[in-house]
Amino acid sequence: MPERIEKESLHKMETTIGVLRRELAGIRTGRASAGILDSIKVDYYGTSTPIKQVASITVPDNRSISIQPWDAATLPLIEKAIQASDIGITPANDGKIIRLAMPPLSGERRKEIVKMVKKLGEDNKVAIRNIRRDGMDHAKKLLKAKEMSEDEERKLESRIQKLTNDFAAKVDSAISDKEKEILES
Repeated sequence: MPERIEKESLHKMETTIGVLRRELAGIRTGRASAGILDSIKVDYYGTSTPIKQVASITVPDNRSISIQPWDAATLPLIEKAIQASDIGITPANDGKIIRLAMPPLSGERRKEIVKMVKKLGEDNKVAIRNIRRDGMDHAKKLLKAKEMSEDEERKLESRIQKLTNDFAAKVDSAISDKEKEILES
């Protein structure tokens, strides 16, 4: 039973980190990255489809992204989806390829983005601590129901706390890396 609680906590924490990394990939840093298009979906034959599933996305240099659809009919749909998104970049359509030119970020805007990234990191740490609390509460319930000894409960709580510390460090590392990327580009 303690192993199940620990595995469940581990899985939830890994999921939280995965969500954080996807969210960070979608934050614009001034440097071109195909990750900023991950959240944008195109209405493709009545189905909401990610751009990367209907087109080839390349990053020819630090300041531009090229999107070449596999079906030419989707070109205006992709352009419309990018314009409707919140990435703040106007697409340039030449009839075959859509190009996105990444404008440089001002110093003030970089600081705003760093604040947003830090808040995202703090929110994810809170989520990880909530997972820890849930795991420890579950262990206490098992102890009360006499399905676990006090020693087993203390060991489980210790392992869950170690997981929490490890994942909090992973959040800090991801936030720090993104902050450097924002301030350097």
